[in-house]
Amino acid sequence: MALLDPVTMPSPIGKARTSEVSKSKDAETPTQAVRTIASPLAQVVRHVYPVLLLSLFLLRFDALVADPVAAMSSSLPVVVAMQVVYVVTCLPPAGSQTTKPARKLRPGEKKKPGSESIGPNIAVTTLVALILSSIATLPLYGIIILFGAPFLTHVPQTFLCSTHMAVLGLFPLFYTRGVSSKDWLEVLSAQAPFDEAFGGLTGACLGAWLGAVPIPLDWDREWQKWPVTILCGVYSGYLAGKILGGTLAFGKRF
Repeated sequence: MALLDPVTMPSPIGKARTSEVSKSKDAETPTQAVRTIASPLAQVVRHVYPVLLLSLFLLRFDALVADPVAAMSSSLPVVVAMQVVYVVTCLPPAGSQTTKPARKLRPGEKKKPGSESIGPNIAVTTLVALILSSIATLPLYGIIILFGAPFLTHVPQTFLCSTHMAVLGLFPLFYTRGVSSKDWLEVLSAQAPFDEAFGGLTGACLGAWLGAVPIPLDWDREWQKWPVTILCGVYSGYLAGKILGGTLAFGKRF
């Protein structure tokens, strides 16, 4: 019986080192900005959506000033529906960029069952992204409290404000990035590349922070009450960040 050549024998150590090298290369590879879908419908929705969202906010502004809780509660389902339509139509779901395209059939070749490429389920991805955004409302609520929101009073106002912020800023990121620890580490450390999703979150956070400026001013205006100006900053900042992230700042980093 011939002895096996130790040189040609597969080495477990070599395999482990190869896998470690591949993992380290994947970890060193920077994340890429998520491009919007190039279909004509997606491009139309992408440009019309900011106008519709801003129009809805302006139409509901007087009601927001009069009764913030009732206005935010009644408008939330509409905002969620609009956001779902925009995200599903214009943005690729998490995992779609790594899906291999289906192989072209040769002349006379029949398609085998299960041979077509299986991409992410859009309905499941949307539902999971909405659930994760709802869960993220509680940490957002705590962050807003730490930044100076009333702690023992105005609880419904603060919670609804954080819910609107999660739907606008976090839902598109959960839809496009999934739960990748690498992607979210870059997002939370402000090192992710700008696209419409990350730009929207950045703009919403900056807008909420700047929206708190008029509250302590001694103007005695009705619209200065909590959290009207915060929500104004969230919506205006989200729209500005979304537009800039998808155009001038696309692919750039802080």
